[in-house]
Amino acid sequence: MNRTPGETEERTTERTVSDAPPDAERLRRWRMVLGADSADSTGCTLTGQDAAMDGALDALYGGGAGKKPNGRGTGGRSAGLGASAPSVARWLGDIRTYFPSSVVQVMQRDAIDRLGLSALLLEPEMLEAVEPDVHLVGTLLSLDKAMPETTKETARAVVRKVVEDLERRLESRTRATLTGALDRSARISRPRHRDIDWDRTIRANLKNYLTLPAPDAATTAGSTGTTGTVVPERLVGYGRSSRSARKDIVLCVDQSGSMAASVVYASVFGAVLASMRTLSTRLVVFDTAVVDLTDQLDDPVDVLFGTQLGGGTDINRALAYCQSRITRPADTVVVLISDLYEGGIRDEMLKRVAAMKASGVQFVSLLALSDEGAPAYDHEHAAALGALGAPAFACTPDLFPDVMAAAIEKRPLPIPDKEYQP
Repeated sequence: MNRTPGETEERTTERTVSDAPPDAERLRRWRMVLGADSADSTGCTLTGQDAAMDGALDALYGGGAGKKPNGRGTGGRSAGLGASAPSVARWLGDIRTYFPSSVVQVMQRDAIDRLGLSALLLEPEMLEAVEPDVHLVGTLLSLDKAMPETTKETARAVVRKVVEDLERRLESRTRATLTGALDRSARISRPRHRDIDWDRTIRANLKNYLTLPAPDAATTAGSTGTTGTVVPERLVGYGRSSRSARKDIVLCVDQSGSMAASVVYASVFGAVLASMRTLSTRLVVFDTAVVDLTDQLDDPVDVLFGTQLGGGTDINRALAYCQSRITRPADTVVVLISDLYEGGIRDEMLKRVAAMKASGVQFVSLLALSDEGAPAYDHEHAAALGALGAPAFACTPDLFPDVMAAAIEKRPLPIPDKEYQP
């Protein structure tokens, strides 16, 4: 029985626990944590919403998981989801009633992994019952080729809901962070007077501060102390805004099955970056083949359905394609998002990264772009990239704008934690 207290305590039930004797309440909590198999040992009988929550959990995590849909568990509830679409739909409705959205998403993911329910997501009524999240989108994309036409519109609606939620959460901060970085990277050292950035100019010349002799007392009656001035050896100014793109961004994304969440986030960020006129953004996805989805960046849902999760990995071929599209190396940022399990030519891959960096390209290697942290990845290849000055690390969506800003300004990358480094 793999239940944790958090699965039952994250939602406050309707019963008033303070009305129960302390020992009875303690038993009730242990009974909820340990599951239906502990009913005899605890001597506690659940009723009402407690019983309903326990039944929903037992169907997935209890000893009855995997039974036929007509099997009965403790309290007369169905134990196990089986292969019946109606019973799964009822279960999905139950967990959305009894648990908060964050817990529902975890339980859905576990149901797909533990009970093999992927096939049932091909049915429209099932898709309408699930709680949309990034991992569900990844599952739907992996099922795209097997999906019947009657389901595809519902699937697109589910994907669009997740994408729009992500855009609302990520767009404003991404724009603000990168606009500031682009402005700073465009500063010039010989500006006109009206273009001088006085704050940065003063900071850059503080080492040239000179203390001046005390002024004549007759002209400054009542004043004391000394005065000084900053000698501006170097002026720092803002570059004039231009209609042409100031930076070229290339997102090169591994679409192997383990990178599903990264593909979703990369597509959303690609659409946001493409909407900024000071950036020229290219999105390339790859497995053993390379697909350029740049012309679909105005709609990340189209981008996602243009991917094909699964298959092998040829990073070298993908980087060769990206390298062939670089025309302004000093103004280009290449972001490789991959677990680095290379099925192509390893030495050639590393040579391409070295060549791009030598030409002035800012190269960023992300092991994942997701909320899950460091994934399984090829440590040898990650170490080799680190030796080239391109450390590989996992990046959360919230950190991604800061990583891009640092790359644009050619600053050290904000690596989140040493444990993500090889």
